[in-house]
Amino acid sequence: MTPKIKGIIDRRILINYQVDKEVLDIYLPAPFKPKLVNGKGIAGVCLIRLKEIRPKGLPKQIGLSSKNGAHRIAVEWIEEGELKEGVYIPRRDTSSKLNSFAGGTIFPGIHHLAKFSVDEYDGRYKVAFVSDDNTSLSIEARETDYWNEESVFGSARCASQFFESGSVGYAPYKNYFEGLELKAYTWQVTLLDVLDVKSSFFQNEEIFPKGSVKFDNALLMKDIEHEWIGLKRIKSH
Repeated sequence: MTPKIKGIIDRRILINYQVDKEVLDIYLPAPFKPKLVNGKGIAGVCLIRLKEIRPKGLPKQIGLSSKNGAHRIAVEWIEEGELKEGVYIPRRDTSSKLNSFAGGTIFPGIHHLAKFSVDEYDGRYKVAFVSDDNTSLSIEARETDYWNEESVFGSARCASQFFESGSVGYAPYKNYFEGLELKAYTWQVTLLDVLDVKSSFFQNEEIFPKGSVKFDNALLMKDIEHEWIGLKRIKSH
């Protein structure tokens, strides 16, 4: 099991899409099923910049920094007779050679090594990455106070609560799923107005047929102290 890891979320952007349930029913492996909001599945990418990352109990001076991207799908599943919720993470990408090398051991799941570019100024964000297998993502956004009225969520508060409850994530590795829980000491999100977003994963029509995916919203978190807690593996069916 992954040891408890502590650090700071320097910046976290959650790019969120609404996806047709039928598409996710086909894509998701058992035991996971899509968690729905007003009849739509929710998926996206978490772009997270971490600092001072180290095993809990060790000084922050030895902590590591990295830029990371996690593709996520909101899911539910039954575990020991109880309904659970969280996210299924089909892939992770990282700027850290250590994270990539240690994926499946220190850090759960496979981590693809990727080249990130980041430009942040005056409340504007340009973030992009291209991974070792040419998976790519780019986003240009700016901070805003306005909520997307076309969202499946009724308000920014509803969206924030939804993603806060999805703090448990499982990623495929060999013949099981490795789990990790994000324990944020505080939870505060602000809104982003997305000017442009491109995702080779969500634009792959072999997985997501044309018209089955629509951008929904983007949220921003900054300067959040947190822990990552390893969870018991789930055997794949």
